[in-house]
Amino acid sequence: MYDDIRAEALKITRRPAVWTLLVVALTLSLTFTYLVPYAGYAGGTAGPTADRGLAALRPDQLVGNSVGGLPVFIGALMLILGVLIVGSEYAWGTWKSVLTQDPSRLRVYAAKLVVACLAALAGVLAVFAAGAVASGVIAAAESSPITWPGPIDLVTGIGAGWLIASMWTVLGALLAIAMRGVALPVGLGLVWLLAVQNLLSLIAAPLLDWVAQLQKALPGPNAGSLVAAIGARADTPGVAALVGGGQATVVVAGYLLAFAALGAALLRGRDIL
Repeated sequence: MYDDIRAEALKITRRPAVWTLLVVALTLSLTFTYLVPYAGYAGGTAGPTADRGLAALRPDQLVGNSVGGLPVFIGALMLILGVLIVGSEYAWGTWKSVLTQDPSRLRVYAAKLVVACLAALAGVLAVFAAGAVASGVIAAAESSPITWPGPIDLVTGIGAGWLIASMWTVLGALLAIAMRGVALPVGLGLVWLLAVQNLLSLIAAPLLDWVAQLQKALPGPNAGSLVAAIGARADTPGVAALVGGGQATVVVAGYLLAFAALGAALLRGRDIL
């Protein structure tokens, strides 16, 4: 199993697309969490978030600022990562080559999920690190006190971020197996994350009570509730405290396990091609 994990890790680290996703995630996080708000604050631009000002950019807000993008935008990039890790084997026609070397389907699949979740953790840590640098620079530039979150808050934030990122990554892997490719799983996954979730939340839920109740069981709203519980701003897309943090954690973890199990069942029970 160790050799399978090492082989999958070697494959993922040599793929330019994976590093591109990381760069995009960091760029989005820094631009819309720190650079744009700070530019507005420095320029005295009025707006719906002008009352927050510098306080929202300080280092003590690192946890909430770092996890706020996971329910939607960074989550979408994590889903693409999961699709690439598994779906590329279909696109390249390399599943047979991999499996004829000896390992079983489930062993290869497990190795892919381990590497995918470790890559998700690396992405979350990178977002936290970039946010720490940005908030520290802003605080120093404004001669503002630099106060960091406590160790427990930091570990809790990283753990919650990792859980959400892993859920989206494993969902991407499941979609790749279900559709045996890359393009269609990425397209449908992004439509769900970036369009359907918002339509349900902004249009359907206020009009239909059953949709509002249904949202409390869906992965995206629970991810949004989890990051809201640990300090993400409510005006961030996808962030809303629809359920408590404990329930959100259980639901997100349940989806992670369900996606992994369903992917294993599909991979084991169907033809590779």
